[in-house]
Amino acid sequence: MPKEDRQSSFETDARGRLLEAGTALFAERGYAGTTVQGVVGRAGVTKPVLYYYFESKAGLFRAILDRAGRMQEDLLVHIMEMPGSTLDRFLILYRSIYEGMAEHPDLFRLIHNLLFGPPAGIPPYDVMVFHRRMFAAVQRIYNEGVARGEVVEAEPDEVAMLVLGLMDFCFHHDQALGGVPDPCRPERLLRLTFQGLAARPR
Repeated sequence: MPKEDRQSSFETDARGRLLEAGTALFAERGYAGTTVQGVVGRAGVTKPVLYYYFESKAGLFRAILDRAGRMQEDLLVHIMEMPGSTLDRFLILYRSIYEGMAEHPDLFRLIHNLLFGPPAGIPPYDVMVFHRRMFAAVQRIYNEGVARGEVVEAEPDEVAMLVLGLMDFCFHHDQALGGVPDPCRPERLLRLTFQGLAARPR
């Protein structure tokens, strides 16, 4: 491999290791409890390497969330383009989220902690953008279902709260409360919601 290619590969790998190490530590210890020394030690690089790519701990933190935002946007665009009924698309959304959780557990834990935990001195960042994107996606899926006559008309905000509330509870149960992870639980609860609990006339 030419020297230039080796250098480029090393730089890409070093930046990636810093992102992964930072994600793990921010998720585990919070922003205030994470140090630059701890990040570079886990990533196997020196402090100047972190400063070269991200300028500071805050820069690394923002880069991690920016990357997470791009991942979320790509996921939602993909789901919005998929065919299927309203329930089908909600189930695909749930499955995709749980697959992402399995692939990037530290990143999901970090974002969950930021959304539902105390700020703990984090640098300025619009963390709620993750929630707003999901909220808008659920509303769009629901509104398209209403237009096709698949679901009854209701307040879109409340439908989004219901759908995302189920998913948030399942994630909280699996991750924060130490429950047995069950990726099928959100789907069962969503199907139960669509079916309703009212007894059928005999």
